[in-house]
Parts: sequence; C-alpha cells; structure tokens
Amino acid sequence: MTSAKAKSARTARSPSTSRRGFMVGAGGFTLMLGLEGHTALAATLGKMRAGKAFSPWISIAPDGTITIMAAATEMGQGSMTSLPLVIAEELDADWGKVRIIPAPVDDKIYLNPAYQMMYTAGSNAVRVHFPRHRIFGAQVRKVLLDNAAKKLGVPVDELTTGPSVVIHEKSKRRLTYGQIAAFAEVPEKAPEIKPEQLKKPADFRLIGKDVMRVELPGKVNGSVKYSIDLQMPGMLYGVVLREPIEGAGLDKVDEAKIANLPGVVKVVKLPYGVGVLANTAWEAFAARRALDGAVAWGKKGDAQGFDSEKGMDQFSADARNLSHKVSEWTKDGNFADVFAKSASTMEAEWRNDLAYHAQMEPLNAVALVAPDGSSAELWCGTQSQTTAQQASAKALGIDRDKVKVNDMLMGGGFGRRGHRDTEFIVDAVLLSKEAKRPVKVMWTREDDIKNGRFRPMSVNYLRAGFDAGGKITSWSHRVAGDRVTPYMDPVRYEQSKGRDGILMGGADMNGYDVPNHLTELIYKDTGVRTSPLRGTGNIANRFASEGFLDEIARKQGKDPIEVRLALLTKLPRAQKVLETVAKMADWKRKRADGRGLGVAYIDYTGTYLAGIAEVSLDRRAGAIKVHDFWCAIDVGIAVQPDNVVAQTESSIVYGIGLALMETVTVKGGVVQQSNFYDYSVPRMSDVPSMHIELIKTANAPSGAGQMATPLVQPAVAGAFAQITGRYLRHAPFTPERVKRALA
Repeated sequence: MTSAKAKSARTARSPSTSRRGFMVGAGGFTLMLGLEGHTALAATLGKMRAGKAFSPWISIAPDGTITIMAAATEMGQGSMTSLPLVIAEELDADWGKVRIIPAPVDDKIYLNPAYQMMYTAGSNAVRVHFPRHRIFGAQVRKVLLDNAAKKLGVPVDELTTGPSVVIHEKSKRRLTYGQIAAFAEVPEKAPEIKPEQLKKPADFRLIGKDVMRVELPGKVNGSVKYSIDLQMPGMLYGVVLREPIEGAGLDKVDEAKIANLPGVVKVVKLPYGVGVLANTAWEAFAARRALDGAVAWGKKGDAQGFDSEKGMDQFSADARNLSHKVSEWTKDGNFADVFAKSASTMEAEWRNDLAYHAQMEPLNAVALVAPDGSSAELWCGTQSQTTAQQASAKALGIDRDKVKVNDMLMGGGFGRRGHRDTEFIVDAVLLSKEAKRPVKVMWTREDDIKNGRFRPMSVNYLRAGFDAGGKITSWSHRVAGDRVTPYMDPVRYEQSKGRDGILMGGADMNGYDVPNHLTELIYKDTGVRTSPLRGTGNIANRFASEGFLDEIARKQGKDPIEVRLALLTKLPRAQKVLETVAKMADWKRKRADGRGLGVAYIDYTGTYLAGIAEVSLDRRAGAIKVHDFWCAIDVGIAVQPDNVVAQTESSIVYGIGLALMETVTVKGGVVQQSNFYDYSVPRMSDVPSMHIELIKTANAPSGAGQMATPLVQPAVAGAFAQITGRYLRHAPFTPERVKRALA
C-alpha cells in the first residue's frame, strides 16, 4: 500500500481502468494492477525490426511503426520500458506506435557503459544509459527534420515535431514519420547533438509520466513467454546432479541405476556433476533422484569442512584483532591519532548471515547446438547477454559470433543471473551438444538453494571517537567478509585491481561529515559460492553504520534523525529525504503502546532515501512485526514515477525477509537448506503497509531497483531499541536472537 500522495499517482488511470483492473487480496494486503489506457496508446513488445533503420537503435516503417531496441534485460524492474521511453521522448515519437524488441548481442553498440558489455545490474540501467539514449533519439529526430525540410522545400528551423509528425506551421503542412521513412536518406554518420538541442525537462511529454510497462499486459494475461515455457520439436529435458561442494568434481557414477527408468535417454558425465537427459522433466527429475547415492565425488572442494556458525565467530575475532592484516578501502584525515585523543569512544559489532536470492523463476535455459558442435542458439533469461554468449562459446570451444542469444524475460534476477560463468546456461549447452538435439535445462528450487550463490556472510566492527561535547571526530569501519567479485566475475575483479566493490558497497561514510574516517577490509575466502544480492554490500554495511549512528544518538540522549541531519549539512537533498520521511511518519508523535520507530538513511550511488519502520514485539515468541514502513526517495528525474514507487515497495519487502527470517547455514561445506519450508521468505501477512513519497527534482536520474533494501534492517533494529533499550546486531532477527537480546 502506498501513501496518499503516491497512491493517487498510481491510480490516476484512464476511464477504462475499472474494467481492466483486478484486485488480489490476502492477509489485509491489496494489490491493484490497473492496465491503464487503451492498447493504441501504449507501446508493445515486438519480435523483429520493421521499416528503415535510421540508427542501430531505431527503425521506422511506412505505416508509422517505430521499432526501438532495448539493450537492458527485463527482470521485472521495468528497464525494457524506461530506456526506450527515453529514446522515444527525444525522438518525439507517438508512444502508441512504438514496438520494443530486445537488442541483439553486440557489445560495441548496445553495451552498458558501466560494464563495457551488455549487462543489467546494480540498478544503474537508467542512470548510465539516460544521457546517451537521449542523444540517440535526438539524432534520428534531426534526420527526420532534415529530410522533411528537403521534401517541403522550407528551412529546417521552420519545422517542429509533434508525436510522430513533422509540422510546418506557416503552411499548415504535416508529414508523419512513416511518410518520411518512405523517402528518407539516412546519413552515414549520425548528426552531432549539442546539450542545448535536447529537450528541457519542462517539455517532457513521456519522461516523468506514468506509462504502461510494455511487458506487463502479457504478464497479466499469460501471453508472454519465458524460456521455461519454450517448446521445440524433438526437445529433451536435462537436469544435473551437481557436486555437493564447489570443486569436489565427479569421480565415478553407476549409470546402471537409471538405465531402465522410463524416459531416460542418456547420462552425461560433466566435470562438476552428472547430467541426465529424458523425454520429460518429471522423468529427468526421477532419474536424478535415483542416482543419489550412486555417485562418488572426487577431491574435497574449497569449502570442505566449513561451518558458517563457527566461521562467523572467526570473522568476528579477526575483525576485532587490531593487529590483523587489513586492506585499506577509504581514508580521510587521521583516524588513529584523533581516536587515541578522543574524550570518549564507542565500539560495536554487526553480523550478517549468508542469504539466497529466492527469485520467483528458478534457473532454466534452452540450447540448440549444431550436430557438429560448430554453432549454437540459446533461449534464456540472463542479466548479461554478453556473458551468456561468451560462456557458451567457451564451453563449446567456438567463436562468440557462432552463438546466437535469444534474450527472454526473467522471473527475477537480483544478481543471481549475472555471473560470468552462467552455469545453468552452460548446462544446457553441454547437454545439447551430447544429445545433438534441443535441450531445456531446469533447476528445481532445491537445486537453486543447495547449489545457490549467496550474499556473503560478514562481520562489521565499528569504532567512533568523540570530543568533549559529544561530536563525532573519528570513525572506523572494518569489514571481514567473503569475497564476491573474484568468484562471480573474475574479469571485473582483475580490472578493478583486486578491489571488491560488491562486498564493500556502502562501507564508507557515504556523505556524512566526519573529518577523520577509515574503512578497512579483511577478505575471508571460505570456498562458499558467493554472489551480489539485491542491495549488494550496502545491506550489511549500512546496517552496521546506520545502527551505530542510532546507538550513538540514543546513548547521548539525542534524536536519531537530528543526529543525521547535523552530519548532512553539506547535502540538502539528503536532509530533504530525512525531513520528508519524518513528516510522513509523524516521527515525534507518541506511538501506540508497545510500538517503536526506527530510522535509516542512505545515499546509494546518487539516490537519496530515508526510511522509518514502525514495529511491535511479541516478547514471549521473540517475534518482531513490522506494521508500517515509510520511505522518501529522490532519484532525480524519475523516468517512470509509478515504477519507482513499485520498485521501492518491492525493495522494502525484500529487505523485510533479510531483516527477519532469511538465512543460509553451511555445515561441512554443504548448504543445509533446500526449499521454502526451511528457507523462509516473507508471506503476505509479513508485508507492512508501505508509504512511499517520490521527491521529484531536475537532477540526473539515478537508480531505484534495489535502493530501499538496505534501509530495512537498521530501521527495524532502531525501532526494537526504542521499545526495549536493547540492540539487535545480528541479521536476520530470528526469534532466538531476539530472545537472546532481551535476556
């Protein structure tokens, strides 16, 4: 549920909303998904380009259909709509005539500038593509104007454009974009566009307005296809019994165990496990179950013997050991000297467990490898078309351009579908090569958890020094955590010269005005498979730093919001989100008996946001209930305001799971959880009322997809402290941990 302001923006639908909307109610939570506007007023999904190519991004057909390429993959975050919308804005396109199709794999044209390849992650798609997409649209508009000027015999500066039409006001003549496309000459070199030639934000017709996400109607009526839906003649189903510990390797397998089972076509030995090919998915699953116990694994593997509970204690000991070897992450001033001379000091430690992505759609892919292995075609949902192509080509020993990637929609990514080795896609490729037929590989939920790649466990040890007046004069933040980047993308890790930005995200002061601060890290390589997860290191690191600020404020008898405002005097946008969320939640009003409020603030790569949680506590059960969550967010120019609100709500729900229940444990190197009965995720009854206020500014757009997730843990912990005077420093806040804090 949204605040009144946000809700009014999300329900300002067309007159046909009541006939198109639907309601889903459960546990007091109601979701309205209005399919707004008439079909003719919305862009649609397409399969191929139509008409004349005016650029690699835009084609226009004589009937006026405009094809715009979408380079960012769609995993529920709206990028397939927001990025083409930016192009359409500067093109001055009629949005109802736009068809959007996934761009082919071409790193030179469709790359994400932040990663120098086609890759969608880090909530940066709009932020990094926005400037160049505006130029792409403006360039084609300029070509259309030049061609129209020649056709009409008038100076180009006498022409203007409306939605998909060029207008000569003096003679009242008009040419549609489709008419121009029929005779247009496209220059070999795109025209230069200067910043002043781009639209002023006040003139935006599409950006900043709520438009229907292009893939949403198909999701509602079930017509869109995911790779898991794909059917092909002669297709087999493939599953893999994987090594229980990364790096164990396959020693031997007794194939006779499944030789006579129904539907089994072939057993395939792989370096990391045993593949089974069968006529149906259920026959493949049954055969794999029968293989359990018939496989001997080889070498021990990197995580052999690792115990996450004991490992956490070792992380803590290393973080607190001031003589332990560390790497410096960021430094400003002289922490050591100033801290040593402090009038008073504080220190504390925060812990975060391993966590699983829990995306709705388990991993899957379809591959068709040529009989001679010389080429391949893929159908998959991936966060990186580039790495899907690269990993497949490497597995087959062929050139990249011999692999065609059909980019499909995803039922959630959150970092799980962004690894360079894309193992689920490689599964399909290797099994198709053996079968010489198309193969659909499907991971079960058990596969996805047992063989998952997890948000790393970490320990944060913080110290602060104060002058005689209680002002913070020094601050140290030390992180002991399992590395992520060298595992999920060794190429990026090498390019960053060994700096793990995924693990360390948000560990620095992030805008707070503290004159002497030091951020350090201790890399702990446990052998456990690690991964970025929605919010990356900001979840753990901001839990610690925001939690520490909260404890400092309470110890000094000060208002936690006032303490933050005093440290953010140089950042008026940051102060604005804090002041706004305080007003939204009526921060200083006395709450109902037994309830408390907690606050958190974050600057996440240029997105400013603050959140307040209202919680209650069942002391006997050790259960925390989040009743309301308020969030103020400033993303600069919001390309799709309604979608920013939706993504913020989604991030909060994700954060609730990480704060209260989601945990992975490892014993002897093996993951202990296997499905949602022992890896808990939020249910409808766990979802609080959410009140989101989008602060609109003319600043460059920033990200929204995962920005609110790190707010939840510190805000809930702060509310718990207000109720009890005790602190929660180990997430998730399970009933056992809550009871220990109360003891």
